[in-house]
Amino acid sequence: MKKHNFYAGPAILPEFTVNNVIEACRDFAGTGLSIMEISHRSKEFTEVMEHAQSLFKELLKIPEGYHVLFVGGGASTQFTVVPMNLMQNKSAYLNTGAWATKAIREAKLYGDVEVVASSEDKNFSYIPKGYKIPDDADYFHITTNNTIYGTEIKEDMDAPVPLVADMSSDILSRPVDVSKYVLIYGGAQKNLAPAGVTFVIVREDVLGNVDRKIPTIFDYRTQIDKGSMFNTPPVLPVYAALQTLIWIKDNGGVEAMQKKNREKSSLLYQEIERNKLFVPTIKNEEDRSVMNVCWVMNEEYAELEKPFLEFATRRGMVGVKGHRSVGGFRASLYNALPLDSVKALIDVMQEFESMKA
Repeated sequence: MKKHNFYAGPAILPEFTVNNVIEACRDFAGTGLSIMEISHRSKEFTEVMEHAQSLFKELLKIPEGYHVLFVGGGASTQFTVVPMNLMQNKSAYLNTGAWATKAIREAKLYGDVEVVASSEDKNFSYIPKGYKIPDDADYFHITTNNTIYGTEIKEDMDAPVPLVADMSSDILSRPVDVSKYVLIYGGAQKNLAPAGVTFVIVREDVLGNVDRKIPTIFDYRTQIDKGSMFNTPPVLPVYAALQTLIWIKDNGGVEAMQKKNREKSSLLYQEIERNKLFVPTIKNEEDRSVMNVCWVMNEEYAELEKPFLEFATRRGMVGVKGHRSVGGFRASLYNALPLDSVKALIDVMQEFESMKA
């Protein structure tokens, strides 16, 4: 039976990426060695790193003055590295979910943090609007896509202070005006590569403006100077990221990804709205995530939650159980997920409805 992978992360990767990584694990670049055992200082891997950085810049049309870094530690490490490098006195944050909450907690270690708005009052089921960003903040931090709750900021906002974004789960899913941000970061395990590598896009002129001493490895200037090679980078995930970047370029770039992702999410949301068994958890269509679609059972059919999950699993739907914070169901529709998988899930939802409703 074909499996349809809706896991939120680590998540589905293009077959192109998986197959090329398998081959590189056997023989990387004709060296006779595995990518898992090659020196990161070798000519062959240095070319991988440089090619990945170059493609990232090309696909997102990253302007001059920005650097692309590949580092370890996950986005959670960046929760503390960002304020360590950028916050002199005060920062501002928008709280839209669990990861934003954690980023706020870490930032408070380095100075005053103003939470300009929060959707916690309704279990993060909407994107706050109409808030004011303080002019005296060193930067304003947003989390563009919230995997747990299924909300997304889909437009690149204008901010009166430097803008920072955690784009762990929607990077490369749509065009981004990078010039509106001074720093974008994210874990790669949702839409780019296996777990283990973190991407950072940083504008160089915002660095070196804080008084504190920054540990060498956490200073972005160190990684810029060493081309992400100050310490041993996550070699295999970086190679996988390169394959995914090549795949995205070969399949029309981020513009084509956006078109395909909108089609997938639109079909699934339409079915959730139509199907009498289910209701979406995010009521405002404007706030609904394109990457992570969340829904629950209609109240009158609440007892069918477990049976539907078991039914869907038997039909090859993998990873559709919702996060414990929300319950219900979640389907992650990352770039690599084919449209056929969404159609298969819809067929399962309709079949279950015909049996139970």
